Amino acid sequence: MAEQHQQHRPTHDTSRHLHDKGPSTSQVLAVATLFPVGGFLLGLAGLILTGTLFGLAVSTPLFLIFSPIIVPAVIAIALAVAGFLTSGVFGITALSSVSWIFNYFRRMRASWPEQFDQARRRVGDTASHMGQKAQDAVRA
Repeated sequence: MAEQHQQHRPTHDTSRHLHDKGPSTSQVLAVATLFPVGGFLLGLAGLILTGTLFGLAVSTPLFLIFSPIIVPAVIAIALAVAGFLTSGVFGITALSSVSWIFNYFRRMRASWPEQFDQARRRVGDTASHMGQKAQDAVRA
C-alpha cells in the first residue's frame, strides 16, 4: 500500500518526452509576435467603436432637425438612381433583342434559296393539280 502512495519522480525519459510534446520555437515566436498585434487591433477596434458612438450621438439630433429635408432628398435620389438603372436595363434588353433578330434573319437568309425553291415547287404542284382538276371538270 505504501508503494501506491509514492510520488512519481520524473526520470530522464519522461522529461525528454515532455520536452518533445511542448511548443516549438517557431510556435512560441508566433504567439509572442501576434499577441501584441492582436492587443493593438483590439484596442483600435475599441477606439473606432467609441468614435462611432460619439459620431452617432452628435449626428442624431441633426438628422432629426433636418429630416424634413433629408428624407425627400434621399427619396428623390433613390428614384433617380432607380430610373437610370431601369433605363440601362431596358437599353441592354433592346440591344439584345435587336441582335437576336439580326442573327435570326441572317440565318434565315442563308436558307432562303432552299425555302424559295421548295415554295415554288409546292405552288407548281398545286397549280398542276388544280389544272388537272379543271380539265377533269371540263371533260365531265
